[in-house]
Amino acid sequence: MRRGNWKIRILIGLAIVAFAYVQRCSNKEENPYTGRSQTITMDADQEIAIGLQSTPEIAQQYGGLYPDEELQGYIDKIGNKLVQNSIARETPYQYDFHLLADEQTVNAFALPGGPVFITYALFKELNEAQLAGVLGHEIGHVIGRHSAERIADSEFWQTVSTGASVGADMGGVVAGIGQNTLLKNGRGDELESDDLGVLFMMQSGYDPEEMIKVMEILDAASGGGDRVPEFQSTHPDPGNRIERIRESIEKYRIGEGVLKVER
Repeated sequence: MRRGNWKIRILIGLAIVAFAYVQRCSNKEENPYTGRSQTITMDADQEIAIGLQSTPEIAQQYGGLYPDEELQGYIDKIGNKLVQNSIARETPYQYDFHLLADEQTVNAFALPGGPVFITYALFKELNEAQLAGVLGHEIGHVIGRHSAERIADSEFWQTVSTGASVGADMGGVVAGIGQNTLLKNGRGDELESDDLGVLFMMQSGYDPEEMIKVMEILDAASGGGDRVPEFQSTHPDPGNRIERIRESIEKYRIGEGVLKVER
């Protein structure tokens, strides 16, 4: 490669990376429901559209919906109770709750814009208060806009990887970082959702101590057999989150009533 061409490639690569950084800074906004500053590149309507479009495919990956209208109605009742008794009712999101047919995979998750899912394998292990804790946690992911934040991270790293691949052969490494960011919630996301889940439980009249029991159930599920439970791919070790949940319970019990979550 000629020396002049090499310099041009480096300059173009640096320009692309700089552009990505400027765009990232300009897309900072404060979440009106948590008070946290986030990098977001889409609005609520776009989040809702992504959730609606992704729901059928996601459900199919877990064997479709569980064929019991009574159980589905039970989940809807608890989920809607949490929404109506919390700040979730003030958000533009379209919350709907789905019981998945998978009887082997212990998991629960949310898509951007409001769709919330729980597998039958996890559902069957929970009492009503524990189910409320799980659904409240997932509603917290929606309100926290965690998926939208990961999408923005992915877009940033994809742009950076383009610049890096122009300047040097590093694109694959950087792109890998972006993919990991997109597919897995960070520890801060989980702690924020745990905190919001505790608050939503208490606002709906559920015992927040049941959230600790949920973590114990999930922790036990990760201990047996050769297969790592699916929730481990989207959530960090539940055993590591119990102390923070206790702190959230104490915070709200003494009447602090603060929705903002320390990261």
